[in-house]
Amino acid sequence: MKIREIQTFLMQAGPPLESGWAPAGKGGMSTAQSRQWLFVKVVTDEGFTGIGECSGWPRVVDTAVKDLTPLLLGQDPTHIQRLWNRMKVAMMGHGMTGTVGYGAMAGIEMALWDIKGKALGTPVWNLLGGKVRDRIRAYAHASRPQYALDLVQRGYTAIKTTGPSGIVDKVGALRDAVGQSVDLIVDLHGPPWLAAADAVAIGRELEQFKLLFLEDPVAPEDLRGFRRVRDAVQLPLAAGERHGGLWGVRNLLVEGLVDVIQPDTGRSGGIGQMMRMAHLAETFFAFFAPHSGSLGPVAEYAAVHVLAAIPNTLILERFGDDWEGRQRVVTPLLDIQDGHIIVPDRPGLGVDIVEGEITKHPPSGNVSIPGSPTQQAYEAGTFDEHSYFQARWRRPSLSGHIE
Repeated sequence: MKIREIQTFLMQAGPPLESGWAPAGKGGMSTAQSRQWLFVKVVTDEGFTGIGECSGWPRVVDTAVKDLTPLLLGQDPTHIQRLWNRMKVAMMGHGMTGTVGYGAMAGIEMALWDIKGKALGTPVWNLLGGKVRDRIRAYAHASRPQYALDLVQRGYTAIKTTGPSGIVDKVGALRDAVGQSVDLIVDLHGPPWLAAADAVAIGRELEQFKLLFLEDPVAPEDLRGFRRVRDAVQLPLAAGERHGGLWGVRNLLVEGLVDVIQPDTGRSGGIGQMMRMAHLAETFFAFFAPHSGSLGPVAEYAAVHVLAAIPNTLILERFGDDWEGRQRVVTPLLDIQDGHIIVPDRPGLGVDIVEGEITKHPPSGNVSIPGSPTQQAYEAGTFDEHSYFQARWRRPSLSGHIE
């Protein structure tokens, strides 16, 4: 069997209900329409096709996939590791691979696993060592107590919200709404990223809520800051969604900075890299909870196969109410029961894209400036500075609402 063709399908996706992309009043912080999904189809000369998904700046990754394609045509798609090595070495001359390179490899490699599973008549999770579990626990996003309660009534047992402005008050309101039996997660990501001292101040006040984990308290490059938060805050820490490849998350684990790693399936470098990350995390008694916020439905399928096959699965991110078009661009949909995803048993990844629906959503801009000046992400009067990280100087207000 040989690879005959590689196709890409880039589309604009709408905002989930309860997210940073959502309209004002719907739990969002921004109306930026920068969410794009990039799907890859690998076609073979024996009629098997594989589907994958790339992230890490999809519009640019689309070009990267096209640049890599000539290296793969005529190759045997079942030799997945050899083809992954071929792509990585080919990009070496451009410097560090980065999330664009790993994003391109992720989508292609994902499609190769899909082909191999279909050719052998077995699900991808079976190729990864078999199932550890039949369903995957998921968490959903909520900023409003009533919406959080609605999610709980639908079966979700974990809820995530974002900060940092007024985050302690927000989490307190969510806890009052959902009670003590539901896990809460807090994401403090920037921009502007918190200085370590401010992350510690907020983290200490969040300890009372016994979070499942505190995510991205400082910038991903700030390993010293992670150490300061780690030493001062008695909460599990999580990070990793902005890194590509095994080496991206290595220091977080080796230096003991996190309890949970959160690789993004679409920019991880692929299913093989996800498995390596999970195994590395296991050696440090750390858990695996992939990022899925900006991703589309094919990458979610891939994450489910990985999480089904590893022992240190914690939970998977998803939106309780994503953009309604998500349900039209793939078939079949994942089976969601009581806040859990049922592991599919169809050959390969078990999903296909609906090309006609994807073409109805042509891509537009793929960059944005996060953090509306009206939503207090930045200190008052500083939004136009677009600082990557920023000290919060009104420290008495860190735990409450800033007026």
